[in-house]
Amino acid sequence: MHYSRLLDIGREVVEHKVPRGGVDAVMRGALKTLLPRPTLFGAAMKLGQSVRLMLPGALRAKVPPLSSAGPRPRRTHARKVIALAGCVQPSMYPNINGATARVLDRLGIEMIEARGAGCCGAVRLHLNEAEGAREDARRNIDAWWPLLEAGAEHVVITASGCGTQVVDYAHLLQEDPDYATKSARVVLATRDVSEVLIAEVDALKSLLQACPPLPEGERLLAFHSPCSLQHGLKIRGTIETLLTAAGYTLTPVADSHLCCGSAGTYSVLQPEISQRLQANKLHALTAGRPAAIASANVGCIGHLGGVAEIPVRHWIELIDARLSA
Repeated sequence: MHYSRLLDIGREVVEHKVPRGGVDAVMRGALKTLLPRPTLFGAAMKLGQSVRLMLPGALRAKVPPLSSAGPRPRRTHARKVIALAGCVQPSMYPNINGATARVLDRLGIEMIEARGAGCCGAVRLHLNEAEGAREDARRNIDAWWPLLEAGAEHVVITASGCGTQVVDYAHLLQEDPDYATKSARVVLATRDVSEVLIAEVDALKSLLQACPPLPEGERLLAFHSPCSLQHGLKIRGTIETLLTAAGYTLTPVADSHLCCGSAGTYSVLQPEISQRLQANKLHALTAGRPAAIASANVGCIGHLGGVAEIPVRHWIELIDARLSA
């Protein structure tokens, strides 16, 4: 039995036995309304970014500076993959998918985003709105299906938290006669971006070998492996291999199996515990005096980057920067 599925059952039992009220109910309702809607969340994030320097410290830590996706590749390729844009990532860290598109383009793979796709459904599922999560899954499958039928190789995920949700679509929709078969195919086609790159590792290494060496002061890097990556997707060592190939020396990280405290909406709903986990994780990540921290999930990047004294970036951005040097 999957631990996450036991949690889903537990949430439903708790919600039935102990109905939520007051501020907790309002907060959860707001999160379910705001986060899964990219247009609404994007407008709120843009407003926050415009007045970021005037925000209280705790709130400012959750609002990253305004940034761009950078130049998008203009070439087309026979090989195509579908990217999940997601709900919060496009407005918080648009360069993650921008960097992914550029790296894949150099490998002869075109990344496309499906019109109509959106939130993976994790936010609503984790806030005990299972039917809403199923609606998100159906909408994404409908958006991706014509592209898969036309020959797209994979649905590529750049946020490991979203990846753990998408690979569970077949379970989520197993009793839906219209989507059971389609969801199973989507799960088989889904890949974390690290899985796509490791399959092309020889070509990637050739490209990286042609790049100038990293400056000595930038070589030390700490990699934070999100819970959703190592425990949910069971991907371990893959990103470390790619970063090492790019010229980075990875510093040891104690208790690397432990959570950073982000955990989706957990950092908002349980700030005290979340901040303790955050402090412990940053202590472990910075013990080796790295120049920067890399991670694989937007929530972890935002949570750690809001208070870290060194840059926290998605690892694919570092690969893109090396190839662009």
